[in-house]
Amino acid sequence: MCKILLVRPSKQYADQVMSYKEEMSQNGDSFDGCAGLENVQSFEEWIDFEARLKAKYKDGYVPSEVFLAIRKKDNYVIGMIDFRHPLSDFLFNFGGNIGYSVRPSERQKGYASEMLRLILPICHEFGESKVLLTCDKKNEASQKTIVRNGGVLEKEIPDTVGLSESGIIQRYWISI
Repeated sequence: MCKILLVRPSKQYADQVMSYKEEMSQNGDSFDGCAGLENVQSFEEWIDFEARLKAKYKDGYVPSEVFLAIRKKDNYVIGMIDFRHPLSDFLFNFGGNIGYSVRPSERQKGYASEMLRLILPICHEFGESKVLLTCDKKNEASQKTIVRNGGVLEKEIPDTVGLSESGIIQRYWISI
């Protein structure tokens, strides 16, 4: 049985989204899959993804489907995940179709794997037959999450854009 749901962000979760930002910031985490949450001061500013991200990335902007991972038993935001489509050159080379993160206090509970499992049918609904995910070579938790969901390592590439700790980005494909 599913412990979480993926839901579109709404005002109902505004306070939780901002507390998610605070927890991630205090832990020094990267905001993967958070649609630029680290760069905003309010939920209202964050929720306007398209206008804000188009202005930031200009021609490199790619639409994304952003979801909150909500724990069913208490309606609590435990993670965020986004599906970016189509892939820009940058995303194809370094970032992939899907980004995700889990609140530091909720890690090591299998949520990332479940989030990824739940978004794959959504990617398929948008016409994708396979998706690209990338991670830092040092990020064993992400590697396990991706492989658990059918990810196959294509190759490792040098991180020439500063996304990783190790300097090596792993590229995985998941067929859906």
